[in-house]
Amino acid sequence: MFEYPKIYDVVVIGAGHAGVEAALASARMGCETLLLTMNLDTIGQMSCNPAIGGLAKGQIVREIDALGGEMGINTDATGIQFRMLNASKGASVRGPRAQCDKKAYQFRLKATCERQEHLDIKQGHIAEILVDGEQVTGVSTQLGVTYRSRTVIVTTGTFLQGLMHVGLRNTPGGRMGDTASGLSASLLRLGFELKRLKTGTPPRLLKKSIDFSRMDLQEGDQPPKPFSYMVDGLTRKRDDIFTLNEWRDGMFHVEQLACAITYTTAETHEIVRSNLDKSPLYCGRIEGVGPRYCPSLEDKVVRFADKERHQLFLEPEGRHTDEYYINGCSTSLPFEVQLAFIRSVPGLEKAEIMRAGYAVEYDFSPPTQLKPSLETKRVAGLFFAGQLNGTSGYEEAAGQGLIAGINAARQVQGHAPLILRRDQAYIGVLIDDLVTKGTEEPYRMFTSRAEHRLLLRHDNADLRLTEVGAEVGLASPERTAKLHAKQTALAETRNLLQTLKQDNQPWAHLLKRPEITWADLPRPFQAINAEVASQLETEIKYEGYLRREQAHIERNRADEDRTIPDWIDFDIVPGLKAEARVKLKRIQPRTFGQASRISGINPTDVALLQVHTKRGKTAALSK
Repeated sequence: MFEYPKIYDVVVIGAGHAGVEAALASARMGCETLLLTMNLDTIGQMSCNPAIGGLAKGQIVREIDALGGEMGINTDATGIQFRMLNASKGASVRGPRAQCDKKAYQFRLKATCERQEHLDIKQGHIAEILVDGEQVTGVSTQLGVTYRSRTVIVTTGTFLQGLMHVGLRNTPGGRMGDTASGLSASLLRLGFELKRLKTGTPPRLLKKSIDFSRMDLQEGDQPPKPFSYMVDGLTRKRDDIFTLNEWRDGMFHVEQLACAITYTTAETHEIVRSNLDKSPLYCGRIEGVGPRYCPSLEDKVVRFADKERHQLFLEPEGRHTDEYYINGCSTSLPFEVQLAFIRSVPGLEKAEIMRAGYAVEYDFSPPTQLKPSLETKRVAGLFFAGQLNGTSGYEEAAGQGLIAGINAARQVQGHAPLILRRDQAYIGVLIDDLVTKGTEEPYRMFTSRAEHRLLLRHDNADLRLTEVGAEVGLASPERTAKLHAKQTALAETRNLLQTLKQDNQPWAHLLKRPEITWADLPRPFQAINAEVASQLETEIKYEGYLRREQAHIERNRADEDRTIPDWIDFDIVPGLKAEARVKLKRIQPRTFGQASRISGINPTDVALLQVHTKRGKTAALSK
C-alpha cells in the first residue's frame, strides 16, 4: 500500500453534482481538497435529463448560487433554453428551469474544478474508508493508494452496488457505460445501514428521425432569466468553447433552442400492457423502491389506466449534437418493446433509438444516520451527500454537496457547522426532512414541502443567503457588494413608493391592488432595475401574508432554536411512550423543533422533554 505524501483537509468521493459542489466549496474556503472520481471524463455529467431547475428545484439552484456555489453560473454559461415555470401563478410556486448543452455543462464544470486553487482531482476507485476508532482518517483505492485526510465526504450517487436493467437483462453499473462502486462493503463494515432504491431514464432519439411538424414546439422565454446573481460577469474567452452564453451590452445573450411536445396513444399503452411480463419492475427483478413523482411509462400505464394519453417532452441534449431526450418516458422494457412503443407516438413513427432507456438499482444510506450538518453520527469527520442520502435530482444533490463541503471545511477550521433553517432556505427544508424523517423512496423537493414557501422565493435567495455565504468564507466580496447595492436600491425604491402619490395615496398602497402592476406606475419607476421592481411588487402585493408568516416564525423560534441538552437520556424521561423513545434515540434530534417533526412524535412527547429538561441534569439523573 502506497501512502500519498500530501495530507488533505477534505477528500470528496464522487464527482457528480454533489461532489463537485462539495469539493469547490471546501477548496474556496481555503482547505486542501482532493476530489476522487472513477472517471475524470464524467465530472459533473448529467446522467439523466439535460436540464437544471424547475419547481422548487430552481429555488435550490438560486440558493446554491447565493451562497457562492457553482451550479447556477454553470447553467447560465451552458443553457440552451430558459423558462420560468408557473409564471402565471403565485410568486411562491414559480420556478426557473433551463435546458443545458449536456457536454458543455460537463466539460466546463471539469475545467472549473481543474483550475480551482487548493483542489486536486484524481481518478480512482475507492476500496475502503479508513477510520481510527470513531474518527475518519482517509481512504484507500483499488490501486493500493492511501490518501490521508481530516474529513471525508461520500457522494457516490447511483453507483453503490449499481445494477442496470433493460428488460430481463441486467449489468453492474451506476450509469450506462460506467461501472459500479464496491464501497458498500466498507460502509457496512463501519456499521451503516444500507437499503435499495431505483431510478430510471428514457431512450434517446436521433433528431433527423423525428417529425416535429406533428408536435407542438415550446420556445424559451424572452428575455431569458438567468440563475446566477453574478451573470453580469459571464464572458466568453478566446478558447472557451464550452461557455456558450455571455453577458454583453447590458444583456444576457443566449441562442435558445426549442423543445417539442407530443403524447402517447392508446396503441402505446396497449404495447406496454402486453409486455409487462418482460418488465423487471413487474416481474420481481427490481427490489428497490422507485421515485413516486417521476414514474416510469410502465407505472403510468398501470397506475393511471383511466388516462387516454401522457405528455412527452422532446428536449435537445445540446447545440452540437442531434440527440434528443424524451422526458416523461422513463422505462426498463426490452429494446424491441421500447422501439415499438416509441414508434406508436405521433411524430415518432420513424424514430431511431440512439440509446435505450433503462432502470438502475443502487444502495443508499437512510439519512437518519446523519446529523443536520450531514456528518454521520457513527464516524466523526465522515459526511454523506447526494443520492447516497436517498434523494433524486441534480439540484437536491448539489445543495447537499455544498452544505457538506462547507461543514467539512468548517470542522477542519474549528468552527461550528452551518445549519440552514426551514424558514431560511429550501436547502434547509431538504436536509431537515432527510435527517429528521428519513425517506423510503427517492426524495424529490416540491414547493409544498416548505411551510414558509412564500418567504423562500427564487427572487430573494441572495437576500436570504449571500451574507451567510460571506460569513463562512464562500461568497466573494464582489457578490457581497452586489447584494449591498441591491439592498440599497430596494430601500430607496420603497421610499419612493411611499413618497410619490396618486389621488393623495402613495403608490405603495395602490400597488397592493391586483389590477395595478408595476407597468402602471409613473415614469420614475420605469427606470428601476427590473429585478428590484419585480421583487418589490411581490413583497407589496403579498405584504399581509408575509407579515403573518414572519410572525408565525417568530412565535415558534424559541422551540426551533432551543437545543436539547446532550445529557438527556430518553429512556428515563417520565411519560414517554415506547415508540417515542425508540425514535428519539434513533434520530437524536438537535433541537426541540426538530424533535417535533419526527414522524410519530406528538406535542405531548415534546412537552414531556421540555419539562424534563427544565428540571435540570442533576434532578433527572437522580431518578
